[in-house]
Amino acid sequence: MHQGRVVKGVKFINLRDAGDPVSSAASYQDQGADELVFLDISATAEGRKTSLNIFSNVAGSVDIPITLGGGIGSLGDVEAALEAGAAKVGIGSAAFRHPELIEEAAVEFGQDKITVAVDADVSPKTPSGYEIYINGGSVATGVDAFDFAKQAEERGAGTLLPTSKKNDGTEEGYDIELTRGITSLVKVPVIASGGAGKLEHFLRAAVETKAAGLLAASVFHFGRIKIPELKEYLRKGGVSVFD
Repeated sequence: MHQGRVVKGVKFINLRDAGDPVSSAASYQDQGADELVFLDISATAEGRKTSLNIFSNVAGSVDIPITLGGGIGSLGDVEAALEAGAAKVGIGSAAFRHPELIEEAAVEFGQDKITVAVDADVSPKTPSGYEIYINGGSVATGVDAFDFAKQAEERGAGTLLPTSKKNDGTEEGYDIELTRGITSLVKVPVIASGGAGKLEHFLRAAVETKAAGLLAASVFHFGRIKIPELKEYLRKGGVSVFD
């Protein structure tokens, strides 16, 4: 979300309007989405808190779990997000700058409530070939994404959300190497994110990365894939999905 609207960019920039967040959330629930992720993508870069007033309206319109992220920088922010209706809270830049926040939040609210975002891009600077980016993907850190993911798990993250900056919004497929590299290192659930454009991309990610979930935006926001169609395709491909 950006400025109160659902948006989608390419490689974290060039945002396109994709509709009203409340009506979009209700539509996705009606189609059979298992969970939603609500990211206030400009909150951290703009130095503000996440838009809880808008999020609370979204949370009140659906019954499925929602992960809320963007501008989460303290235990108070996590508590406020949960009170506004979030089932899980996503921490990104703050988890990098203040990794102790992961542990504190997991102890205070439960590990299952804490999702750590792993925004990464390819890089020759790190052993894994992937580097962590913060501030909505605008600032390179020089830190190895795989090391960061493992440390986030050790700190108490209940879920990891790696998003490939290289693939984000391209609709050319998930970054299999990034996602698979992280799932092979950790035991907590990992959600694949960034790049889905075809039914085949979802199946490949499910089979080859062992991700616990598949996140996508563009194909749903602009109506190129319907959730029931995707679930049936995955079932036929041998992937277990919720009804």
